[in-house]
Amino acid sequence: MCKISGNILTYTFIFRIVSVCLIVAGGERISAQVNKNYWPILGKVAYKKEYDELLGLKVDKPVFSPEVKGLEGKFIQLKGYIIPTDGYKNHKEFVFSAFPYSSCFFCGQAGPETVLEVTAKSPITYTSEPIEIRGKLKLNNTDINRLMYQLSEVEEIK
Repeated sequence: MCKISGNILTYTFIFRIVSVCLIVAGGERISAQVNKNYWPILGKVAYKKEYDELLGLKVDKPVFSPEVKGLEGKFIQLKGYIIPTDGYKNHKEFVFSAFPYSSCFFCGQAGPETVLEVTAKSPITYTSEPIEIRGKLKLNNTDINRLMYQLSEVEEIK
């Protein structure tokens, strides 16, 4: 009977330590969905036509779903591709896509919800292979000269 009680106490102690580690890591709350694929959630956006004074015509403005709005200001992790720009091998600011260059939004193969602007903490080396990044999400439905999603404080996950 003592052995069982001792084992239960040991398991309870381990469970509490694991719980604390999951809740607090570097001062941030962590959920069990760290490796969740957020691209489908980011795809939950509609568009409405609004007149733009500067351009003098109607433009599509994003209308974010409640699920997308719930991600604003939160850290998310995404797997995708760096979209190459002229003359850069290491990027601190770049466009990140759910799809490779040949299939991305800029080639007309995907929607604007599949790309985002990235500002990294330190340069990330360009590769044509998919990488994983983690950063804080900001939504943009006002500035038509910027992408609708922006990710700041980005770090590459290796």
